[in-house]
Amino acid sequence: MPSLLSNRLAKRMLRPAFSLVEQRLERATTALQADLDALHHEVADLRRQSYGLGLLLDHAGRDGHRMPTATQLDTLVREVTTVTGASGEHARRDLTVAYRTVVALEALGVGRLAGSTSDVCGKLATVPLLAPPNEEVLEIGTQHGLFAAALMRMLHRAGVEPRLTVVDPLAGALVPTGTAPAPVREDVVRANLTLCGSRSGTEARLLRGASADPGVRAEVSDRRYGVVVLAGDPSVEGVLADLDLTEELAADGAVVVLDGHGDGTRPGVAEALAKRLADGSRLRLLGVVAGTAFLRSV
Repeated sequence: MPSLLSNRLAKRMLRPAFSLVEQRLERATTALQADLDALHHEVADLRRQSYGLGLLLDHAGRDGHRMPTATQLDTLVREVTTVTGASGEHARRDLTVAYRTVVALEALGVGRLAGSTSDVCGKLATVPLLAPPNEEVLEIGTQHGLFAAALMRMLHRAGVEPRLTVVDPLAGALVPTGTAPAPVREDVVRANLTLCGSRSGTEARLLRGASADPGVRAEVSDRRYGVVVLAGDPSVEGVLADLDLTEELAADGAVVVLDGHGDGTRPGVAEALAKRLADGSRLRLLGVVAGTAFLRSV
């Protein structure tokens, strides 16, 4: 049977319908092409923006990238509220400010802030929310001094004018930063501390040596500290020595930050803390935020 479409009469009768279908297909194709062109331009714009953000926030010059996800921030908010008792809204606000502070200081400073974005921001937001009892801050192990500078800014935002004491060998060792090693020297630390933008940085007291050195212990023991950050020797012996010193020097109600507690590459930190708490201590564990343990002296 011959095809209906090969019949002249049928073709003449169906021509208007064919024309209508062709017109509709042409309009649909034109609209689709316009959408595809717009999408192409949007993708090109996103690629340009992504490249610029990558230059600012990727892993070069630091331990890892500074591009947190919404899930990571939500987890941090829950952990910070659990440890501090602050509202979720308050915790989220301070974590956002901490993140902006980290990005700004790493862009301007020499070296890096050691740790993941969650770890660094969690520490910076949690300390002020725990309301330290005085303005004295002791940091044992500072690396390039950028975390101390960031913490000074966060404490200032909370209405505290901190006075910083740093204990570190400051031996000039080169610490990899993702692009090139940066030296841990007193001049580098002081340059970074000035980035906190107040006399807290310029007047900071830097004590060269280890916390176990008798001379250092004598110098650092002239006051009681409202915040103690422990980021020094991660061995069991080293952490126990730092905890011993902390128990002597921490003011009542002081906030103690134990870095590396949840870091599998530094098992001595968690082991030392468990031993100290089991043996009896004036330090009480408040909780953990992104692998960092927070304690309160009593």
